[in-house]
Amino acid sequence: MPTADAGGASPRFSPVVTACAAAVLAGAVILFVWLQLSVPPLERVSSPERALALIVGRSLDLEEAFARAPVWERWLYEVTTSDSLDELAQAIAWYEELAAASPEPLVSLQLGILEGEAGHLDRVRETIAGWERNGEPFASYARLLKAAYLAKRLDRDEALLAQAELAEFLPSGWFYDKLAGGVASRAGDRSWPARGAEIQADRIGPLVLRSRILVSIQLVAFLIGVVSLAAVLRRRHDGTALKVGPVPLPPQWSGRTGMIVLIRGGAAGAVITVGLLLLGPDNLALQLVSIPLTNLPVLLLAQRHLFGPLDVGLARGLGLWPVTGGAGRFWLLVAATVAAGLLGEWGLGLAAEQFRLSSHWTEWFDGDLVWGPAPVVLTGLVEYVLLAPLFEEVLFRGLLFATLRRRLGAWPAAAASATLFAAAHGYGLLGFASVFWSGLLWAWIYEKSGSLWPSLTAHALNNLLVCVTTILLLRE
Repeated sequence: MPTADAGGASPRFSPVVTACAAAVLAGAVILFVWLQLSVPPLERVSSPERALALIVGRSLDLEEAFARAPVWERWLYEVTTSDSLDELAQAIAWYEELAAASPEPLVSLQLGILEGEAGHLDRVRETIAGWERNGEPFASYARLLKAAYLAKRLDRDEALLAQAELAEFLPSGWFYDKLAGGVASRAGDRSWPARGAEIQADRIGPLVLRSRILVSIQLVAFLIGVVSLAAVLRRRHDGTALKVGPVPLPPQWSGRTGMIVLIRGGAAGAVITVGLLLLGPDNLALQLVSIPLTNLPVLLLAQRHLFGPLDVGLARGLGLWPVTGGAGRFWLLVAATVAAGLLGEWGLGLAAEQFRLSSHWTEWFDGDLVWGPAPVVLTGLVEYVLLAPLFEEVLFRGLLFATLRRRLGAWPAAAASATLFAAAHGYGLLGFASVFWSGLLWAWIYEKSGSLWPSLTAHALNNLLVCVTTILLLRE
């Protein structure tokens, strides 16, 4: 295969054009960082009151359900699905943030219920004292909290009034159950525990079943992957034992040419992104083509300046051309990478528990998957599971990682590209660490396989699991 310089001099690029492209790209990065720092997390989610009530209600329902499960199942749930932190304390922190920003009165009532369930009765008293000086609905909220958490005894009329107000203000769910149970307990209603447990079982049963299915999927994938990972590690001394495609790393184009292609293509993609946002961010057709369109400039430049001089097409140059004889190695690498990814996620969860860290709920909540009609959900799945993995792997592994390999070793190049990959997602500390770990693994698998297919498939499976988890546990 000829080198990028074969047949003539290296490609000539106008320094002025490249400098302008770098300025545009730097401006886009600065704007992205500014938006991440200046836009409050709650403003990034439509209807945050409804979203947080759903998240907290579902997570606390599952927490209580698995608290009654065998110890081994409780442990598996915490490692694979829960973040292992005190769900109630975390919910209170999120609701305090929401109450400070939202004018919705029901948010204050839900926060009061959380405080009461946590045993913070002094805070409940302070809240009630403030509400009693206000008009409706706060006066009714005060009566409800007092009846459920502070009253020593309720007579029949008081209990009936509280239950009527409760039915008016709160829909069925975790918050309703807690207030209703507190009122019934203080009214001496001995039938409530059995009735409440039946209501809760009807609501939570399907949710627990879905959670167990998700845990089982992760465990099966992990066990298969561990065996595959052991097989992969045994082959680590053979440079060709894991090859799936013909891509050479480091690549045969120069590092300078690769960086210019990325800078110019990234700048053009940033301009296209702004244009698409101005045309209509809620347009499904535009949403579906946005990822291909924003990546088109860098692909065209890569074909012209990186792969064209090597007499190969873009697909072949990235190892996306179908190959024969590599199916077994392909699935071996995919399974091993999925297992390593799950292991990293679980390890991060345990570390977060030790340091009392958690991701903000707005980072992973997706209203389209939770509330959207079928066309919106389908569009989201195509975007997250097919388009994003394809173009992100081409950009961050096929071009960025490969270009960095011209000057750096495999692991330094993988770490540098994974850092940029994680930063581009705009998550907090835990989210950054999670995406960084994935980027590191996917760069490693590209290095070992000589093809983007294994990393692309592992990336798609990761995104699919995230989407399925959101839909099964939160979709209404």
